[in-house]
Amino acid sequence: MKHTIIGGILATTALTGAAFAQETLTAVHAFPESLIYTKSFLEFVDKVNAAGEGVVQIEVRGGPEAIGMFQQPDAVRNGVVDMVYTPGSFYAGSLPEKDALVTSNLTGPEVRENGGIELIDQIHQEKMGVKYLGWFDSGVCYNLWTREEPSLDESGNLDVSGLKLRGNAVYNAFFTEYLGAQVIDLPTTEVYSALERGVVDATGWTQIGLIDLKWNEFLNYRIEPCFFSTDLGVIVNLEKWDSLSDEARKIIQDTAIAHEQSSTENLSAVRDEDFAKLEEDGMKVVTLEGEAAANYIEAATQNTWDRMKGLMVDSPQGDGNYDKLIELFYDKSKAP
Repeated sequence: MKHTIIGGILATTALTGAAFAQETLTAVHAFPESLIYTKSFLEFVDKVNAAGEGVVQIEVRGGPEAIGMFQQPDAVRNGVVDMVYTPGSFYAGSLPEKDALVTSNLTGPEVRENGGIELIDQIHQEKMGVKYLGWFDSGVCYNLWTREEPSLDESGNLDVSGLKLRGNAVYNAFFTEYLGAQVIDLPTTEVYSALERGVVDATGWTQIGLIDLKWNEFLNYRIEPCFFSTDLGVIVNLEKWDSLSDEARKIIQDTAIAHEQSSTENLSAVRDEDFAKLEEDGMKVVTLEGEAAANYIEAATQNTWDRMKGLMVDSPQGDGNYDKLIELFYDKSKAP
């Protein structure tokens, strides 16, 4: 009887200790829960919580309704939340090097292997005091989507004169410097109503997600070729990251690396499904050809690199990583 009681006390103490040992990170995501990218992040959270049961858990506090999408990077930087899933472009003012991801023609797993993720993580830690955990949902590029059939000049180049083009920090350098567009900056959450009211009649957006956002109710043309890459990643408050146990960090990091791979593969299939559904519903595709297409892609890339270079030069850390970032994130043999 005595041994049984003592054994029970020890078992209870061990269980209580395990419960107290479990670590928790709070998280928010930039986009609404209905969007495919957010679903991908929530899938990652579920994987961590399954693998980390009793060790570490992620508690999702919500999306832009909890903390505004543009305030989220500062929220994780200041420790208001521990983790944020967001485009790097939402904190471009602090870290212009994120344009290496925007212009990349490689995927997250490829730059994980060649050292690109390690470098971008170091830059995040030095400049923002955050851990760059992983580049999710990569391999998806952007298209320009329009309400009316786009105009081409006599050389086959895109003519955007007269378009009310929605812009944002991701592609404004390309839209303004090369296309010569007058852009109207709007957050994602306001684009549906802007299209509905005729405030804008064209926008850049990724190859997938248009249906989730219901923008296809107004947009009827997709312009090819696509340009850029999604730059969606997870950043973690560095002080919080360093405070975690080795076991907790390993579970989260290993899961992130695996999700970089699986999310890239999964979204490739989703893109094909979305394109088929959009075209079935009447979406038309306008494709730039030959030199016009090559110039279009080159301009998107070079104008954005120029922006990155200029902002890096003006930063206290300088532009010492510029060439290395391009080397690791862009395969010039794949260029048109």
